[in-house]
Amino acid sequence: MSRWLLLVLVGAVLALSGCDLPFGIGSATTRALETGVVASLSQRSFEIKGTYTQTVVAPPPPVVSGARVTAPAVGTKWTLDLQVSNQPPGRRVSVSAGSVRLNAIVLPSVAYFSGQDFLLQFLGGDPRSRDLARAAGNGWWKGPAALVPQLVDFTSGVAFRNTFLGSTISSRTDHVSVDGSDAVELSGPRADVYIASAPPYQLLRLVIHKRVTIDGIGESDLHYSNYDKDFDLAPPTDVIDFSNLSTLPPIYTVLSVDTSRCGSPCVVSALLKNLGGPKGAKAASTVTFTLTDPASGAVAGSCTATVTPDVAFNATTTVSCTIPLSGKAPNAAVVTATPDNPGRA
Repeated sequence: MSRWLLLVLVGAVLALSGCDLPFGIGSATTRALETGVVASLSQRSFEIKGTYTQTVVAPPPPVVSGARVTAPAVGTKWTLDLQVSNQPPGRRVSVSAGSVRLNAIVLPSVAYFSGQDFLLQFLGGDPRSRDLARAAGNGWWKGPAALVPQLVDFTSGVAFRNTFLGSTISSRTDHVSVDGSDAVELSGPRADVYIASAPPYQLLRLVIHKRVTIDGIGESDLHYSNYDKDFDLAPPTDVIDFSNLSTLPPIYTVLSVDTSRCGSPCVVSALLKNLGGPKGAKAASTVTFTLTDPASGAVAGSCTATVTPDVAFNATTTVSCTIPLSGKAPNAAVVTATPDNPGRA
């Protein structure tokens, strides 16, 4: 080989090293990328973060007798953080929309939930529902694992390939940046899939198109990361069981108000019943008595009594206090008693 020809070949190699090789030479095949996606979702664990639009009504928490159940509106935009463990099986889910937030730890046969605003939104705005949600606070409550959608098309490698890859792919774009990594974009009518361009070709991002619904999830932008991370999905402690209200902190309701000693001074009392358990509240329950003049509708005075000690589930107790008045109570005065149950911390 002549010196001149050798220099030409060296120059060609150097030029090619600074750009893509023709005909996709040196790039991963589409089949290799798809195989990498299936393998990445079959690893011990991974995490999905992003946003999505709810296109079906989410499942309610465990039904509580006497509570009115509602549901968040379809079309709500949610923020998602989903940690998936394949070995051992389990998931940790956190979703939020505005002030409403739900956390869940999902194990094979049982799930644990927390999120006071979410619980209140589902139970409704009646006084009993508010009392239950406030008592639960941000504590964990237990329910069937079936309440949480499996999202198989997003978390199972084979299902993901069948739904978003394979024959559904209509275009490919190399060298797209995703979270600082070089990626390949495989696009189809349902979604854009972004896969790391370097082995082992892990799934990095999924963008579902508008007017497309998969597993009840609409328009979304989901990022995949933290492959093989240990998420430590242990069951929480001190769990509320809504089928056994004694696991809740105290929830006092007023059975009757006694005004027979309301003169000068005005001593009032109330008979209470505890619909919850005897412990676990962040503070003591109180009852506020308000005396109203029926003629003018004006508040003539009030006082607050603390419930102490707490009594057991379904047990009754009495609290009393003195309403300060400048004189005698108005004729036919009306006294109301309103309990305040702080609930769990």
